[in-house]
Formats: sequence, structure tokens, C-alpha cells
Amino acid sequence: MSLHAALAAGATLLALAFMLSTLDRYLDGRGRHQLVWTISLAMFALGSLGLWLGAALGWSEWTFKVFYLFGAILNVPFLALGTVYLLGSRRTGDLWTAIVSLAGAFAAGLVVAAPIAVPVAVQVAVRVPGFVPPPAIDPDVLPRGSEVFGAGPRIAAAVASGVASIVIVGGALVSAWRLARAHRAATRGDAAPARRGSASVSLGRLAVANVLIALGTLVLGAGGTSNSVLDAMDAFAVSLVVGIAVIFGGFLLTNGPRRLADVAPWYPSLVEPAGTDDGVDAERPGRADVRPTGTDGGVVHLDERRPRSAPDAAAPEDP
Repeated sequence: MSLHAALAAGATLLALAFMLSTLDRYLDGRGRHQLVWTISLAMFALGSLGLWLGAALGWSEWTFKVFYLFGAILNVPFLALGTVYLLGSRRTGDLWTAIVSLAGAFAAGLVVAAPIAVPVAVQVAVRVPGFVPPPAIDPDVLPRGSEVFGAGPRIAAAVASGVASIVIVGGALVSAWRLARAHRAATRGDAAPARRGSASVSLGRLAVANVLIALGTLVLGAGGTSNSVLDAMDAFAVSLVVGIAVIFGGFLLTNGPRRLADVAPWYPSLVEPAGTDDGVDAERPGRADVRPTGTDGGVVHLDERRPRSAPDAAAPEDP
């Protein structure tokens, strides 16, 4: 397996793992920004899968279309929707989600229906009797979009990635501005001390998160530029891995530390019943006496009572 195929495989597995993690957080918190980020990471995984298949098995029309659609057109706009949900209202986010979804469906139709461009030299040579034309896409080289598609898909990719990147970078700047304004207000003493600290921490995490997401987006964009200008397929695959990892780090910062109850649920079966310590009916000091008292539809109800104190020494008998 070549280096860029191995890197593309790593990017695919990394995006898939991050997608499952973000999906778990969405199911836990139901945040709209987590939902659109999950969709974006799924698109990153599909785009990386197209790159992996093309690098390992050879490029064809459909491997390149999958790579181009999900890796160059649709993924960054859905990533930008997370920034809109974080910094704007839910109504604004829902409106732009509908707009981006409709535009994405139109772009998908453009890519699927787009014919593969055939070089002029091949078109002329086809007229020669006995000439067997080569495939429209070189199976060993990642082609440029301008070599494969007409104007429609390329304009869609430029508009989608360009506008979405502006939104993401602008979101990072807005978060930094809000943090600076809150810091100045806290320095002047305009806010109450207790509230001042919590607001600073929250805005600080949000600002750093948006900066990381913007940085990861710029890394991905630099990888696409290096491939278009330098034909550096390995550099593109490396930028894909690094960009996805940095973006996911920004995702994690938008969520506070998860509580122990969220990651380690309590199970009644793990509680040691009272009075079963190697056959000795005795309580450990400070341990609650927990006994099952009945069931209701398969749910065990527990009766928690205060710990019993150790038995007092026997009183001496009267003489």
C-alpha cells in the first residue's frame, strides 16, 4: 500500500471515530451544532474513503466524484453551520441549515450528472482506426477538478468552500471579540465577581474552540491548494489527517467536562448486598445498607437506609 493510501485510510478511520463520538454527544445533549458537526464528519469520512479507494485501487469516475462531492463541496458548509448555531440563534441556524441543504442537493446533482472531460488529443486520436483510447482519468494520479469537470462542479466547490471558510474564520474572530469585551468588563468591575469568572471561562473555551475549527479548516484548504498546485498527493493526505484532528479538538472544547454520572452510569448489580461478607452478617463502617425491596415492571426499587453503627460493647451484668 502506498503512503497516500495509508494516510487516506487513517483519515477515514479517524473521521469515522470522531463522527461516532460527536454523535454520542449529540444524543446526550441534543445540541444542533453537534448534529451538523456529526453530518460534516460523516462527509469527511466519505471524502476520505473516496481518496483511499482511488489511491489503493486506482481512480475512476465514481471514486473521484465521491471524493470531490463530499471532500471538496459539502463537508465545509455543514462544518460552518455548527459555528452559526454556536454564535447565533437556533432560528437563524435552522434557516441556514435549510438553505445549505437545498444548495447541497443541487450541487450533488451537478456532480453526479457532470460528464467527465476528455482531453482534446484523445478526442482526435479516437478517430484513428484501431486506436484504443486511454481511460478519461489516470488511475495512478489524483486529478485536478479542472481536468475532470466542467465549470458547474468547480464553481460549486469554490463557492461552498470559500463562503463556508469565511463564516468559520469570522466566527473565530467574533468569539475572540466577545471574549475581549467580557475581559474588559470584568477588569472594570462591571459584572458581579461570581458571574464574571464563569462567563470568562465559557467565552474563553468558545473562542479557543472556534479558533481551532478555523485553523483546521485552513489546514484542509492548504492541503487542497498543495494538491492543485504541486500535485502533492501525500501532502494532501497528511493535511486531511491533521485538519480533521484539529477540528475535532475544537469540537471537544465546546462541551464542558462530562460528569461522572454521564460516562459511568450506576447499576444496582454492582452494589454489594448487606450481610453477605463471607457469610458474616456485619456492616462496614460508613457503608449504606442497600436492599432490594420490590420490582415494578422489571425495575428494581432500592431502599437506602442510614448506616448502622457498630454494636456497642455488652453492658456488664448487675452483681
